Amino acid sequence: MGSPGLRPLLLVLLDCCASVSAQAAATPPVTTEGFNSTEAAWMTLRPALSPRPPGTPKAPGPFSGPRPTPVTDVAALCVCDLSPAQCDVNCCCDPDCSSVDFSVFSACSVPSVTGDSQFCSQKAAIYSLNFTANPPQRIFKLVDQINPSIFCIHITNYKPALSFINPEVPDENNFDKLMETSDGFSLNSESEISFTIQSDAPDTAKYEYGVRLQTSDSFLRFPSPLTSSLCTDDNPAAFLVNQAVKCTRRINLAQCEEIEALGMAYYSSPKILRVPGLRTKAEIPITVQSILMESLNKTLARLEDTDVLNQTLVEAGDVKICTNVVLEVKYSLTYTDAGEITKADLSLLLGTVSNAMLPLEQKFEIRFIQQNTKPVPLSGNPGYVVGLPLAAGFQPQKGSGIIQTMNRYGQLTILRSTAEIDCLALEGIRTPVLFGYDMQSGCKLRLTKAITCQLAVQKVKSLLKGHGFPDYVAPFGNSRAQDVLDWVPIHFITQAPHMKDSCQLPVALVIEVKWTKYGSLLNPQAKIVNVTANLIASSFPETNSGNERTVLISTAVTFVDVSAPAEAGFRARPTINAKLPFNFFFPFV
Repeated sequence: MGSPGLRPLLLVLLDCCASVSAQAAATPPVTTEGFNSTEAAWMTLRPALSPRPPGTPKAPGPFSGPRPTPVTDVAALCVCDLSPAQCDVNCCCDPDCSSVDFSVFSACSVPSVTGDSQFCSQKAAIYSLNFTANPPQRIFKLVDQINPSIFCIHITNYKPALSFINPEVPDENNFDKLMETSDGFSLNSESEISFTIQSDAPDTAKYEYGVRLQTSDSFLRFPSPLTSSLCTDDNPAAFLVNQAVKCTRRINLAQCEEIEALGMAYYSSPKILRVPGLRTKAEIPITVQSILMESLNKTLARLEDTDVLNQTLVEAGDVKICTNVVLEVKYSLTYTDAGEITKADLSLLLGTVSNAMLPLEQKFEIRFIQQNTKPVPLSGNPGYVVGLPLAAGFQPQKGSGIIQTMNRYGQLTILRSTAEIDCLALEGIRTPVLFGYDMQSGCKLRLTKAITCQLAVQKVKSLLKGHGFPDYVAPFGNSRAQDVLDWVPIHFITQAPHMKDSCQLPVALVIEVKWTKYGSLLNPQAKIVNVTANLIASSFPETNSGNERTVLISTAVTFVDVSAPAEAGFRARPTINAKLPFNFFFPFV
């Protein structure tokens, strides 16, 4: 005997399962819609009821009552209607499509449109094409789909949940009421930054990449062109985002003294916060480092005094000019690895503007320099520049990055020729390998009879390769040391005559650098693709007369352009896959 409480629960579950099975097994009759019909007749399906004993009245359930009218009308909803007042291809629900358009459709891109799938019963618009008709017709069905899951929403008693609630727009009548109900918000559209700080909590604020630089009043403005070439002054400067832009201003020269963006104080007066959110004793003033003055004939003069100069309007008859107008602005901000601003420098170019120079063009630049570090010059960005040294280094162990010397002119060097032509006097004197320059150097080495071959080989190799010959060469002038897989390895080859029982003395080092033109045809970039170091050796010279032997040591560097001929690429011509009917040439064939 089971528990008496389980019997009613079992009956309820069986009743639900029987109802769902009957609903899923029922085939809903639908009405199709052709092109000539103006209104679709549709039928609402009723779920099959579970059997109950005759004479038993139906108990009112908690879900009794009419279901709210759905806000979304699936018959009028068309998700593939993307072109207004135009028929979209294969969009069977597009109201802009006519019967002629439907007749050339290949399929319906959206065969069905439904509402909320969580309801037990919902409307569904079914679209299909009847290709048996002549011409083909669209078939439209509006049916009630039954959700087979027993966990579904039969009826909803919260009508606003069926649609999005329109937010209440603040105005002069309801503003006070919204302020009372709100937990607090900021209406500062200029900075959109909250400066609320808890005094008892430890401050861990710091600048992060892309965060706007805050000042004592709002943020550091960096004028930039946004939607057009005109300057937008409300553009903020972002942390660690180096920028260099130029934009134009349409001004009335007679009002130049009233325009703040033309004055020097507009860019030198803000005080940058050391870290965001802190104002007390954390303001970094902007220091003016240099001021250049440009005249109307484009001559430049450096001003010794860095005091703030105001723009001044000068009138001479009908001619009007405005002096001390800001033409170029360059910010240089120093930061720490903790995300703090420690120094702010400013360089300005002021000039005289006449009506012939309007609209006025201004240039703005901002750069970030980490504290206690020196910027590393590059040999190109990205491709190598002719005349700059090759970037090279070595990998101490597998998996580590490339190690480079701080002196970029000493990363890949060759023997340097001097007037003495004595190799012993040239030891330690090297010349850098410059991109695009074929080089050749040499010297004479005098060997005494007491010097053995092994000692001479060691000495000559030290002269040819120098101290710390690199293993890798950077493919581009700005390649990063951590991108080891991008670097080009130096293939070291030794050539020597095959003679038994003879000592081979290196006499020449030939470095061949193969490069190619990479990128756009309008601005190709030089990229190194292969580097080979060929060490040529010969037999150790024997003494013919006297106690000295002279050996000529030489080095050479050659650059080989292996670029393939540039060919303009064109898109492939479209192929027409069309077949003519068999009687197309009748009666000629």
